[in-house]
Amino acid sequence: MFRVSIFKSVLQIAVAAFLYLLSFSEPASASAQTYPLSFGIVPQQSATRLARDWVPFLAKVSKLSGVSLRFATVTDIPTFEGCLGEGAFDFAYMNPYHFTVFNRLAGYHAFARQADKRLRGLIVVAKNSPIKTLKDLDGLGAAFPSPAAFGASAIQRAELKQLGIRITPAYVNSHDSVYRAVEAGLYVAGGGVTRTFASAPSEIRNKLRILHQTKAYTPHAFAARADVPAEAVARVRNTMLALAADDPVLLPLGITGFQAATDRDWDDVRRLELTPNDTGIRLRGTAPCPSG
Repeated sequence: MFRVSIFKSVLQIAVAAFLYLLSFSEPASASAQTYPLSFGIVPQQSATRLARDWVPFLAKVSKLSGVSLRFATVTDIPTFEGCLGEGAFDFAYMNPYHFTVFNRLAGYHAFARQADKRLRGLIVVAKNSPIKTLKDLDGLGAAFPSPAAFGASAIQRAELKQLGIRITPAYVNSHDSVYRAVEAGLYVAGGGVTRTFASAPSEIRNKLRILHQTKAYTPHAFAARADVPAEAVARVRNTMLALAADDPVLLPLGITGFQAATDRDWDDVRRLELTPNDTGIRLRGTAPCPSG
């Protein structure tokens, strides 16, 4: 009787454990996904902050779509570029210029973008700075996240060049680092975009002012590598499009909704005819990338 009792107890524990794990399983389908797909996020901000803001969003999309997504990022934008070039991410959120390059070189295809949004770059200075016009920047240094950060670097440098304004760029890895460097007086100006500036810590943002806004372009792309199953891409896209504008998981992202996208949506960026020499973009990885 004692052995039978032990056997029943062990069996009950095993069944309970099985049911517990089963409660987290995804809906079965003909092409059921049994592994998480990586979702690379461009490191405009620190990895810690990106994880804080994006993990809840990806968790909700995973739950509602039945497609398991895993947050992934790297330390800086050039490393992210190299990983895109290697096709390291299954899904990725990338800047407009990145998309035009890695759509062609690595087979990423757009499926969504932020709804009713155009990307504008910013040049910010300290609130009490004597800099009043773009001409005042001539001959000075300015901070940018990376050479190929489209909205926060490439547009600004191109517009300044067109105006004959010479600056010495310094690259500090992220948008947050730009804002902190300008606030700390390390550089007289810096490049960013409206979304990251609006979500910067208030103690930093309130000490800065916007000196200039660039022309507007199609915003960042949500894209999938060509070999990701079409069913998985469709489920993720449809789930994102169905999220309500006031959903709590969107608030930290500064996004109020999504719309479907195609590769041609970024033709306005292609018409700029930016080259790797113009942007310094890294086309291949030189550091370990997150596994897919």
